[in-house]
Amino acid sequence: MKPHPAPADPASVGAPPAPSFAEALRFWFKLGWISFGGPAGQIAVMHQELVERRRWISERRFLHALNYCMVLPGPEATQLAIYIGWLLHRTRGGIVAGVLFVLPSLFILIGLSATYMTYGYLPLVAGVFEGVKPAVVAVVTFAVWRIGKRALKNGALWLIAAAAFLAIFLLRLPFPAIVLGAGVAGWVGGRIAPQRFQIGGGHGPAHDGWGPAVIDDHTPPPAHARFRARRLLALLGVFMAIWAAAFVALPAGTLRDMGLFFTKAAYVTFGGAYAVLPYVYQAGVEHFHWLTGPQMIDGLGLGETTPGPLIMVVAFVGFVGAWTQRVFGSQALVLAGAAGAVVATFFTFLPCFLFILVGGPLVEATRDDMRFTAPLTGITAAVVGVG
Repeated sequence: MKPHPAPADPASVGAPPAPSFAEALRFWFKLGWISFGGPAGQIAVMHQELVERRRWISERRFLHALNYCMVLPGPEATQLAIYIGWLLHRTRGGIVAGVLFVLPSLFILIGLSATYMTYGYLPLVAGVFEGVKPAVVAVVTFAVWRIGKRALKNGALWLIAAAAFLAIFLLRLPFPAIVLGAGVAGWVGGRIAPQRFQIGGGHGPAHDGWGPAVIDDHTPPPAHARFRARRLLALLGVFMAIWAAAFVALPAGTLRDMGLFFTKAAYVTFGGAYAVLPYVYQAGVEHFHWLTGPQMIDGLGLGETTPGPLIMVVAFVGFVGAWTQRVFGSQALVLAGAAGAVVATFFTFLPCFLFILVGGPLVEATRDDMRFTAPLTGITAAVVGVG
């Protein structure tokens, strides 16, 4: 029997061909159905598929995009998908990546929410919902460990992560204060020991044995990723017009309240899905009375057990709120719930596209500037510690 040949030297392997838009479309569609485990699990899946297996983007470029998305309010995994889709295939690539990342979970949650509201009191249905939760916890724990290995490459970053964990769980400090402190630590560390705050932590080559990527460490930003003030102003105008048209189309009452509230939540809730949940709980349960506390906890369980971002629990909140408020009358409860879920999802995720399509060129322009990247690296370490 002939011995297996030794693996090829990554340096001798050429970059794969750039994916076509159709190929990327198929991948983003697949990702929307398999992205279980909350943000940590989804980021780990994207790393495995895009960095290790397909080599569409190098690890250093992946982590640079992730560092930016960690700073933004809203769901970082969704924003990372939009960022990479945008880098690969311009604005349409970012839109397709973001929409397909969210759409499967919206359809699934509408169906599960309808089942919950109609049959959730039955022991069999309640048992099914409860039985899958421990498996999801195990998946999330493994995913956090996996992405932590990639982001925390040295002792300085591990120290920031540990300090963030203690700050939020023992000292009960607010997440924005932790992010600010981590950013300052990264800025100072980038001046004292810059090698420890480089993207990837400065250990080994960026591709880490996987070979060159389509978007490699030193690949210049494509033409569409270069900053242009006129493009920025045009995008801002388009997004404002889309938001205003969607809001005006809503009937006055519960659905319009949801549009305003979830827009506000998208802009002020830093720290990803786990930071959004207390804010949504307070408003949905205590202020608007769209649902009860136990229903909110059940919705979180549904969000944990379906693909897509954990923040998709807002779809459950929108569904139950529109159902209980009977926005279309007592004879159209499922239709009302579906409308509430769509409204909550649309207004929560619309700003994600704005943050990436407007901010992405600025982030690409600062890719090799330690004054910008070192604070982001520190913030990413803190977010991993909190997660």
